[in-house]
Amino acid sequence: MKVRLPSLLAFAMLMMVLAPGARATPCDSMGPNGRLPALTNEKLSAQARLLCNTAFVVLHSGIAHEPVWSAEHLTAAGIRSAESTPRRGEFQPDDRLPPGEGAQLADYVRSGYDRGHMTPSGDMPDEATQAESFRLSNVVPQSAALNRGKWEEIESAVRRLAERDGEVYVVTGPAFRARRLSSIGRDRVLVPTSTWKAIYDPRQRTAGVYVCHNTLRTPTCARVTIAVLIRTVGVDPFPALPEALKQTYITLPLRTVRHTTSRRHKHRAHSYWR
Repeated sequence: MKVRLPSLLAFAMLMMVLAPGARATPCDSMGPNGRLPALTNEKLSAQARLLCNTAFVVLHSGIAHEPVWSAEHLTAAGIRSAESTPRRGEFQPDDRLPPGEGAQLADYVRSGYDRGHMTPSGDMPDEATQAESFRLSNVVPQSAALNRGKWEEIESAVRRLAERDGEVYVVTGPAFRARRLSSIGRDRVLVPTSTWKAIYDPRQRTAGVYVCHNTLRTPTCARVTIAVLIRTVGVDPFPALPEALKQTYITLPLRTVRHTTSRRHKHRAHSYWR
């Protein structure tokens, strides 16, 4: 099914949540210096709700029926706990969302897409937080080829980085770079054209983004800068970071995914977003 991305106008409520000086929430610790991701494209804020979980925080879109972004603060101790926690969980709708805003299990049935975690269940330090990660508010339609392949390797590499350097901040989300977007299910959950993961390593003082095509066959991935993510998607994952860090690339300890770097970002969006 093809749908046009609706006109997104209302954003006053979200600005109250994310504006400087707004009241702090327990999930502010998921961002460097207590600052969560900021939207530079106001259209993304329509029907957006901040959902605070125990180990991660989601900004959910009631129009796309999925996250705008999902943020977490990974520590070496938390990863060690996650490694000793059996991976299991059942996907479930998020009952914190008003009717009509969240995805339902039936939307993914025979859709041809996996239910792709944005904050991975493998990052969660115990069974309770793992169960939270299986809420559909933390999930996007992701191709099996990507979800079970290069994307899984990127997630594993982020965990290795957190173990090696002690902590990392991570923000993950979808991108929609097409005039006409596909959707799945009765709720018309939008299918991203790509998914991205932004990482900040305080110890190494490095930051950057990995972006992958959400294609059904042979997905490809590349490194881009945070500045490119901001211009292309309209999300600043780490507003507390200096501008110089937003112009750099980060190198994950990957084992199978090539470190392809996109430098075509001065005047137009790179094809990895489409």
